Amino acid sequence: MKKRLSLIVLLAFTGCAPMIQTAPADLLPFMDSAAAPAIRFETKTELHLDTGYTRTLARNSVWKLVGRLPQGAVYRPAGTVFTIEGRQVHEAYLVIHDKQLVGFYLPGEQNYSPLSTAVPITTGEIQ
Repeated sequence: MKKRLSLIVLLAFTGCAPMIQTAPADLLPFMDSAAAPAIRFETKTELHLDTGYTRTLARNSVWKLVGRLPQGAVYRPAGTVFTIEGRQVHEAYLVIHDKQLVGFYLPGEQNYSPLSTAVPITTGEIQ
């Protein structure tokens, strides 16, 4: 009976999504939110997360600069909420460096979550 229970517990854990990898992050905020630059995605971009989930950055979606991390500029979506998912769902902002999405800033936890492979992105600046 004990072996059977151990097997059931092991199978339950292997069926769960992996946790999102994070590290503490100190966001240096952009001081003038009214004048914050914004970007617009010129193409639809599919993101395949290390957790096995997929997210889409919609064509023409607008993202406003909120600050900086050592890893890159941090953008939040305008007029909506963007999330990433693993074992839990997390609100996420994009971290962009050299025209590549390198990870996410999780404002609720004040953490940075890197992508294992940076994703090239095509954006235009909005004036």
